[in-house]
Parts: sequence; structure tokens; C-alpha cells
Amino acid sequence: MHFLTWSEFEKVALHAGTILQVLDFPEARKPAYKLQVDFGEHGVKWSSAQITKRYTKEELVGRQILGVINFPPKQIGKFISEFLVTGLADENGEIVLAAIERPVPNGSRLI
Repeated sequence: MHFLTWSEFEKVALHAGTILQVLDFPEARKPAYKLQVDFGEHGVKWSSAQITKRYTKEELVGRQILGVINFPPKQIGKFISEFLVTGLADENGEIVLAAIERPVPNGSRLI
């Protein structure tokens, strides 16, 4: 395991955002949604997430998530992912979103 220095950790821009819109992503190799997320002063960004087995589109809208917003954009088929959705695999390998316990302003940085 590589231990990070504090300055290395500070380079990871983990920010809170609110899911505005969830779309199906039928072109994805594995079942996924396209998520549109408001990161406050950092803008509205899109990403995809393989969370279709754990979450419905309806229950995701309005939910706050944590995203890494300083990775370069990634092309997934015809779709451009602008941030990384954070989550953890459960005992079956299904992704559970990293949760924010109470509402915080969009764009808040994990400290």
C-alpha cells in the first residue's frame, strides 16, 4: 500500500453535488445510468454509474452524492463522463453510493 501525503490527498477534488437528472444508458456495456449533477460553483456535470440494480431513477433525483471532479473527461462510447461517482461494492459486487449524512451546499469539498 502506498501512503499518501496530505498534499497528495489535497489534489483529489471530492465535492458534494445534487443529482438533477437520471437517464438510461442503453449503449453502456454494463447496465448504467447517466447522471447530471449540480456541483454549485463548479458547474453542472455528467457522469455514468453502474447503479441500476440498487437504485431507481426516481429515487436518485434530488439525492446528494460525492464526486471526484478533477479527473480529465472520459469518453464512454458517444458519452463524455466529466466526473467520477463514488461508491463501494457490496457483498454481491453491486455499487452502493457514498452517502452524505445531512444536506450540504452543492460544491462543498470533502475535508
